[in-house]
This record gives sequence, structure tokens and C-alpha cells, in this order.
Amino acid sequence: MKTKYINIFLILLVAGVCVYAFFIHDNKKPIRYLAIFGPKEYEAKNGKTDTTYHTVKDFHFIDQDGKTVRQKDLDGSVYVADFFFTTCHSICPVMSNQMERIYTKYKNNPEVKFISHTVDPEIDTVKQLKDYALKHNADSKQWLFVTGDKKELYDVARTGYFLDAQQGDGGPDDFIHTQNFALVDKDKRIRGYYDGTDSTDVDQLIKDIELLLKEYHYKEGK
Repeated sequence: MKTKYINIFLILLVAGVCVYAFFIHDNKKPIRYLAIFGPKEYEAKNGKTDTTYHTVKDFHFIDQDGKTVRQKDLDGSVYVADFFFTTCHSICPVMSNQMERIYTKYKNNPEVKFISHTVDPEIDTVKQLKDYALKHNADSKQWLFVTGDKKELYDVARTGYFLDAQQGDGGPDDFIHTQNFALVDKDKRIRGYYDGTDSTDVDQLIKDIELLLKEYHYKEGK
């Protein structure tokens, strides 16, 4: 009889360990992983296929404080990117208000940053961007408003983030006007697109930021 109770105890103990491992120990594991957007390259090595994903190219812009901003300044963070201009009276105010909503949720979290690129660099000087940033309570340590060479800004929009499908050379007659946000991971890969004028879509963006952070925390064993 004693052996019977010992066996029952052992069975319950093993079951408890399994429950802990599945439901508690792995509670940081993402429920799902976000897709990776953009072109891919495949290379066969040692009988296995390695996949190289598109990453956002390096850039050289100036922020609202007059400081140089490069891709490396976003290292260690997932970030949200958009394109706007300060004198816009249609979609841009809505987009900026929605971006501020996300920024407020993650304020002071170094793992989440934001970068808003002007599409009208002739008008959007450093001072103009600074005034606009202050209007949205943005701290340049976390939310960057950038200007720079128009050709480079437009090239990054089209070939870095794929936020505009129209052909263009960044010349005087070229103009980009998109309401979409891009979510970029710590490895500079695009993980999602969202309509910045749609609060429901932005709600999904917030959920996906959480999911992406959880993905990295799981990989890093946090």
C-alpha cells in the first residue's frame, strides 16, 4: 500500500513539473512571431538554407536639436518610423497625434523609439521641427523628428521602409504623402505596417510592439 502512495506522489510530482514548465516557466514565450517584410535572399550552406532578410539602410539626417542621426542611434531598440511635414493639414496631424499616443505609452522605455521624417525639408528646418516636437511633448532621446537631403529622405522611404510604391527621384516635383507607419525590430528588419490615421490599426501596432519586445526578451532569456 505504501508503494502505491509513493507511486501516486511521484506521478503528481512529475505532472506538476510539466505544468510548471509549460504554463509558468515558458510564460515569456511569444504566442506568435511577427512576419518579416521585404525581399529575402537564400543561400545554401552545409546542407541548410540560410535566409538573409532586408534591413533598413543606414542614413544621415539632422534631428530637432540640430544633431546628426544615423541608424546606429536606434541600436538596441525597436522603433516606429513615419513620414510627414509640419505644414500638412490633412493626414499628418492625425498621424502625429496617434504617434504621440504610442510614444506616451512607452515614454522612458529605451527599448522603444520613434523617428518622424519630413518630406518637405525646405520648409521643415531644425527650428520648425523643434517647435513641432514640443507641440507633441517629444523628447529627442526617444522621438526624433529629422530633416536632411530630400533625395536621401525619399530614397529611405521607398527603398528602406517601402512606404511609397510610386517611382520618384526626390527632385523638385517629387512628393511623398503616406499615412503608414513601419515597425522596425532591433535587427533593422521591418515587422509590420499600420495606418497611422486609424486608431484601431494603431492599437494593433501597440500590441505588436509588445509582442516584438516579448520575442526579444525570450531570446535574451529575460
